[in-house]
Amino acid sequence: MAIFNMVSKILRTGIVTAKRPVAAFPRSREKNPQEPPTDHRGEELRKRIKEVLGGSLHIRHLDSGSCNGCDWEMNALLNPVYDLQRFGVDFVASPRHADLLMVTGGITRNLAEAVEKTWAAIATPKMIIAVGECAINGGVFGESYAHYGGVKKLVPVSVSIPGCPPRPQTLIEGILLALDRLEQYQRKVSER
Repeated sequence: MAIFNMVSKILRTGIVTAKRPVAAFPRSREKNPQEPPTDHRGEELRKRIKEVLGGSLHIRHLDSGSCNGCDWEMNALLNPVYDLQRFGVDFVASPRHADLLMVTGGITRNLAEAVEKTWAAIATPKMIIAVGECAINGGVFGESYAHYGGVKKLVPVSVSIPGCPPRPQTLIEGILLALDRLEQYQRKVSER
């Protein structure tokens, strides 16, 4: 009887919500002219990975004291919307298998040694991306007795991706930029 009353109330009331404005939600599935389609950027990513690395790109994620906002956006890169694995990008558990290190969060004093050891374990040529404001400059925490600030104080950063948190499209752009910088480095080494 309760279900019948609820259904009849729904039918009598009708739709009472307003349509959402499209411009206010650029992450929606509607076409946004400011954002390139993911497939286009993904194909460009596949092409650049093949040119620079010869096959696939393996990323090691290192959380050095973040709020997990950037981590969730990185996780979105593997969901069905972006699905970067189809373009040759994969996240790995060991830094020894990685080509790229993505660091999220400011560097706490307790994790500084772990950051340095992880960076040392990655085979050359290697890249590092500082993801989000905390990894770039310490974010709201800055520098203190328990916090180094940004990751660039410990290891050389290839690319910094600003945002709190940066969107998945921005992360893709950052990966492409890191590949460009790696290619420039490889050219300089080969010219010597």
